[in-house]
Amino acid sequence: MDHHFVGIPELTGVPRVAVVIDVMRAFTVAAWAFSRGVEKIVLAATESEALALKESHPGWLALKDGAPAAGFDAVNSPGLLRSRDFAGRTLVQKTTAGTVGALAVADAPLVLCASFVVAGATARFLQDRDSGPVTFVVTGEGGRADEDLACAEYIGRCMAGEEVEAGPYLQRARDSRAAADLAGGRRSGNHPDDVDLCLDIDRFPFAMVARQEESLTVLRPVEVP
Repeated sequence: MDHHFVGIPELTGVPRVAVVIDVMRAFTVAAWAFSRGVEKIVLAATESEALALKESHPGWLALKDGAPAAGFDAVNSPGLLRSRDFAGRTLVQKTTAGTVGALAVADAPLVLCASFVVAGATARFLQDRDSGPVTFVVTGEGGRADEDLACAEYIGRCMAGEEVEAGPYLQRARDSRAAADLAGGRRSGNHPDDVDLCLDIDRFPFAMVARQEESLTVLRPVEVP
């Protein structure tokens, strides 16, 4: 199947099916948030937009990259998020790469956001819909982040029905620059378990589908048998 792997700067036109990959950490964090009870995630273009959405919707929470900041309720770290209780809440998410990539393809007929923790469910979701060629948006490092490219390639092979050994793909991600930065404490707002949590293959049984709801791009989990 003729999948395409592109960085955000290389996007041209509107793909028919887009899978936006951010392993470390936006779409690992999103999956953990859903597992902790979040009902939906609203993707924001800027931090000021995230705070404005929170302010105009009582009860909504806001999350960003980096260190804790005034007005934000959480940071982009699965290790720091995994013990939180978000039952029934709406989370507004703004990150450096993942949310930017998702918003760049928000007009596509089908948009999924993915990482290793939902890789198998994402592949099965696309198989069930016979979706045809997929544009994988590799969000990190202008499309060169090996952890994101490894995840995209793994999902693409799983979609094709191949028997795929996850180990080599996970090792590429563990050897990536992003993993080294996280492990070395060079990214603020992190937890020592973040790398391991980002590489916890198929942790969750749902895919994450982004749709337009009124004027917002909203991410929701979809259970996949």
